[in-house]
Amino acid sequence: MHLQKTTGSEMTRTDPGSRSPASAFPVAHRPSTLDRVAPLLFVLLWSSSFIGARLGLRHMSPLWFVALRMVLAAAIMTCVLVASRRPWSLSRAEWMHCAVVGITTQALLLMPAHVAMTHTEAAPIALIQTLNPLLSALLAWPLLGERLRPAQLLGLALGVAGVLLILGVKALNSRAELPGLLATVAGVCALSGGTLYYRRFCRDLPPLPAVTAQFIACAVVCMASALLLESFWTDGDAGAWLGIAWNTIAVSIGGMALYFLMLTRGTAARATVNFYLVPGVTSLLTWALLGEALTPVMVLGLVISSVGCWLVGRRPAVSAALPEVCLDNARIGQ
Repeated sequence: MHLQKTTGSEMTRTDPGSRSPASAFPVAHRPSTLDRVAPLLFVLLWSSSFIGARLGLRHMSPLWFVALRMVLAAAIMTCVLVASRRPWSLSRAEWMHCAVVGITTQALLLMPAHVAMTHTEAAPIALIQTLNPLLSALLAWPLLGERLRPAQLLGLALGVAGVLLILGVKALNSRAELPGLLATVAGVCALSGGTLYYRRFCRDLPPLPAVTAQFIACAVVCMASALLLESFWTDGDAGAWLGIAWNTIAVSIGGMALYFLMLTRGTAARATVNFYLVPGVTSLLTWALLGEALTPVMVLGLVISSVGCWLVGRRPAVSAALPEVCLDNARIGQ
């Protein structure tokens, strides 16, 4: 069999003894401008959330900071849905699926991370979130049929090595920070589970009603947790409200929209691998804007994770991608 290039971005498979193609199928689609820009914009927005959180947590208790952020996001999305005059076209089962995604990808991720940030710097929290690509990719292999190449497996291993390096140093320096860091790891496990749940049950749902349902469920859980587990405190400084506003509009709505867009258009491994770039950008931002320390060990961990990001996200050659793409098309209907 030989591969012949045809018009557009498709390749066809031909029989050596025949000039006409025996079958044709897409192998690689040229990414659009949005596909190219979305990962970079996602990294910038997600990294900026740590700046907003660090500023806000100086003036407000962590669970209430998250709860008010989610309530505001749910209110904004509900108003947008009502103003657009689109129907709430979700069945009861679809509402439940969206609720699971909202709670796992936001509520269970953000609450422990914000509590931990009251005891440690933002960069280690961001680095722990790079576990998301590893867990998502490993689970997506048996559950969604998204196979990993050897180079991607090596990249995932390097990403974990970078995280473990920073966690080990933090554990040796201060045991008081360890519970919050471990709770953050549990939150990342919830994010990975929610990522796969979204690809399995929610990727074909109408975006606006689905996202609105996610935020409503998340807001309910976060507000209940704040009421039950924490006393409300704020000194009334504008920094708390500015942090909530930025993290709501730019990150919860804008960043998560980009995240689910990348999940819809690509594999779980390639979408979640963008988390590997967040710690480096977060470290630079917190160092430049908040004066947080950037130690040599942390830089080493960031470099190792960045190399892992490149390996996982690197696109294979067309000929090597052919069997994988065909298998994905057959299994998950892409």
